[in-house]
Amino acid sequence: MRRREFITLLGGAAAWPLAAHGQQPVKLPTIGFVGATTPATWKLFVTAFVQRLRELGWIEGRTILIDYRGAEGSTERAAEIAAEFVRRKVDVIVTSATGPVLAAKQATSVIPIVFTNANDPVNTGLVASLARPGGNVTGMSVQGPDLAGKRLELLREIVPNLRRLAIIANVGNPGVALEISEAEGAARTLGLEVVTPEIRRAEDIAPAFKALKGAQALYVSTDPLLGANRVRIQTLVMAARLPTVHIFREMVEAGGLMSYGPNIPDLFRRSADLVDRILRGAKPGDIPVEQPTKFDLIINLTTAKALGLDVPATLLARADEVIE
Repeated sequence: MRRREFITLLGGAAAWPLAAHGQQPVKLPTIGFVGATTPATWKLFVTAFVQRLRELGWIEGRTILIDYRGAEGSTERAAEIAAEFVRRKVDVIVTSATGPVLAAKQATSVIPIVFTNANDPVNTGLVASLARPGGNVTGMSVQGPDLAGKRLELLREIVPNLRRLAIIANVGNPGVALEISEAEGAARTLGLEVVTPEIRRAEDIAPAFKALKGAQALYVSTDPLLGANRVRIQTLVMAARLPTVHIFREMVEAGGLMSYGPNIPDLFRRSADLVDRILRGAKPGDIPVEQPTKFDLIINLTTAKALGLDVPATLLARADEVIE
C-alpha cells in the first residue's frame, strides 16, 4: 500500500469514532403521568391509554417516554410530582381528578396538561369553557354531578324502602362540591333525608361512619382520597351493612353494591388522542374538552346477597356487568 493511501485510510479510521461521538442521542418526547390514586387502581386505564398511543404511532420506549408517578390520593403529593415534572421540562403532563389537575395547573402555565377525567372542569377553574378551554389545559369531563340523580334512582330500585341517605365526600376537593349539591337535591326530590359527614383526610373516614345516624344507604362521591381508601371504606360499609352507590367500577370491584358512570378506560383512551394532537403541534387551549359517550352500570351481586337485598331481574338485565 502506498504511503499516501495509508495515511488517508488511517485518517478516516481516526475520524470514525469522532463522528460517532459527535452524534447526539435523539431526545424522545416525554409524558409526565400523575396517577391520582395507586398503580393498582389505574393499571387498566393506563393500558388503554398506552394502547391508543401505540395506534397513533407513539410507542413507549421507542418514540415516546412515559414517567409514571402515583399521588396515592393526596393532592399535596400530586403537587410535588407536578413540580418535579416542570423542573424536568416534560412535554405533556397527564393526570386525572380535579385536585391533581389544579396542582399541575398551579405548577405551570406553559407545559400542556391533559386531564383524563375531571368533575365540572369549568366551575372548578380548570378551563375557561368546554368549547375553548384557553390556557394550557384540556381533557375529558366525567359529568359526575349530572348523573347523581340517576344513581339514586338506580339505588332505589334495589332499596325501595330507602328513606335516609348518607353521602360521604372529600369536602376539600373542589370538584366534588357540585356533585354533592346535585346528589343532595336529587335525594330531597325523592323524599329522602340526607346526612353528609365531612371528610378531608384518610383519618376522617372511620369517624364519618360513626356519624351516619341511622342511614339506610350510602352515596360515595368520586375522589382520589376515597378511591385510594376504597378497601377501608368497604370494610366499614359491610360492618354497617349499608348498600352503596358509586361512580366508578373499581369501588364495586372492592365490594361496593353498584356504580353508574362513564367508562373510564374509554376516557383514558380518548385522552391519548388529545396528547397526540398536542405533540403534533396543537395548543391545548384550542382543543375542546370532551364529554363521555360510554356509561356503565355495574352491580355486585355477591354484595347484594351478603346484605340480604334482592336485585330486580329488570335491573340485572340492564347492567353492563354483574359481579358474582
